[in-house]
Amino acid sequence: MTNDIITIIANLALTLSFIIALVFGIAQVNAAKRDRKERLTLEAMRNFQSREFAELISYVTSHKMPKTLPELRALPENERVLLIQFGQQMEMLGMLVAERIVDIDLVDKTLGSFVATSWERSKKFYIDVRVETNDPFLSEYFQWLAELIDKRMRENPRKPFHEIQKQE
Repeated sequence: MTNDIITIIANLALTLSFIIALVFGIAQVNAAKRDRKERLTLEAMRNFQSREFAELISYVTSHKMPKTLPELRALPENERVLLIQFGQQMEMLGMLVAERIVDIDLVDKTLGSFVATSWERSKKFYIDVRVETNDPFLSEYFQWLAELIDKRMRENPRKPFHEIQKQE
């Protein structure tokens, strides 16, 4: 009888140890996942707060965007590179939001309408290149993100933070 009680207690202790280890492991994985997301978000935001990205914004907002692939190819090389880099960065941002690595609210607060307006300015170009290169996936995440931001701004516009703070 005493051996049976000891065996039961030992089995309960092992089971309890396993459950505690499992819960602790899950908590560690979740914490690592949160830390990873936070690091990736901060890195993405640093990229969009750089001088290089400010130059891209300045270029995109102050120059006529090409409407076709031949128009892009006719631009000086440095301008082509700027437009390609801009498209790649916006595409990556769309991917990060789609994969829920970067929160859409953060993009709305940092870049907001710029995402939607820059897509509208370059939409004809990307659609033309999709057709010309037979690549329907070109800038698909940029388009998705721009349309999402535009929809959010129309359906549920946010108030400027300084106005929200005055109300509290």
